[in-house]
Amino acid sequence: MAEVIIVPDQQAAGELAADTIFTLLARKDDAVLGLATGSTPLTTYTALAARVRSAGVDLSRVRGFALDEYVGLPVTHPQSYRAVITREVVEPLGLDPARVQVPDGDPSRIPHAGDAYEAAIRDAGGIDLQILGIGRTGHIGFNEPGSSLAGLTRVKTLTEQTRADNARFFSSPDDVPVHCITQGIGTILRAGHLLLLAFGDEKASAVAAAVEGPVSASSPGSAIQLHPHATVIVDEAAASRLSFADYYRYTFANKPTWQSL
Repeated sequence: MAEVIIVPDQQAAGELAADTIFTLLARKDDAVLGLATGSTPLTTYTALAARVRSAGVDLSRVRGFALDEYVGLPVTHPQSYRAVITREVVEPLGLDPARVQVPDGDPSRIPHAGDAYEAAIRDAGGIDLQILGIGRTGHIGFNEPGSSLAGLTRVKTLTEQTRADNARFFSSPDDVPVHCITQGIGTILRAGHLLLLAFGDEKASAVAAAVEGPVSASSPGSAIQLHPHATVIVDEAAASRLSFADYYRYTFANKPTWQSL
């Protein structure tokens, strides 16, 4: 069962998540991070950058792998995940851009892009900590409902709901790509630690299905229940449909001081 932590708001979640990541980086200066994009992890990246600056930590040996990328969107486009990761993670944290990879969404190379990405993750020794969000459809990465729980990095077709949710980042809903290349659920489950964040009422159903529902390809996020070290940090709104919310609060309030996230 995932450890579920309910916090007052996104800021508190970002601070807690940043503490967890910073502890890993302090212990392992060549750690491999799995990087999510979108609005959900922004408070985490901001809080982590503040800790890095305050401590004067050198993260030049840290490696990173983005969860996904749009297919056919030039890397120079401001909403390509290569651009987003550079802007929101690499530059604020002082990472070496050459050590941070994003799936290759170039259509001319797409037939082999998934295998190449899987090989790169293996060559790096695997992902130590994977940051995750969850979509309203229950997707993690861009693994929409129906995705194989054992699938690896590959091309997927985005649902209309996901494209509508992401339209806020584009000039027009029609500009949101239809296809993506994403780490598979099987890839995600290989990470040493999963750290899933979710905020707001609109994520409550997806969170409840992921944490307390049956494990099913219809609810991709539910695959985190199969992982031996998964941490879910949600605000009160996103936790509003959890049946065991009181137990999660009690558990966290009584967490042993020697036990980390």
